[in-house]
Amino acid sequence: MLVVNSRLRIPREEFELSFARSSGPGGQNVNKVNTKATLRWPVRNSPSLPGPVKARFLDRYASRLTTEGELVISSQRFRSQAKNVDDCLEKLSAMLAAVATPPVKRKPTRPSAASKERRLREKRSRSQKKQQRTVGERE
Repeated sequence: MLVVNSRLRIPREEFELSFARSSGPGGQNVNKVNTKATLRWPVRNSPSLPGPVKARFLDRYASRLTTEGELVISSQRFRSQAKNVDDCLEKLSAMLAAVATPPVKRKPTRPSAASKERRLREKRSRSQKKQQRTVGERE
């Protein structure tokens, strides 16, 4: 079971893991053992993902989904198959943690009285500076 936070848990049965030969480190072992891990997760059909979280996930990671709505994550950083599976799960956990909490709504603020006064004072000084550049009557 993948535990993202106290409310968000996804059972391992929802994931489909496949393995292939890696192009990463491993020496002679890289040609013999399937160490690259690929995790497929049908996000759109996932019953364990709450609606708002699913909507944020689909919106944020739309470019990473297949046309069927599956997320595909692969890892070949390590020489061991188990470590690559854990790496895939960590990547997914980080993605879910990023969308687990709703974004904070911006509260519109108003300029303070002091900042308004400062702005007007600077406008007046710029205006006076430009008026001083003009020479009296021209002939």
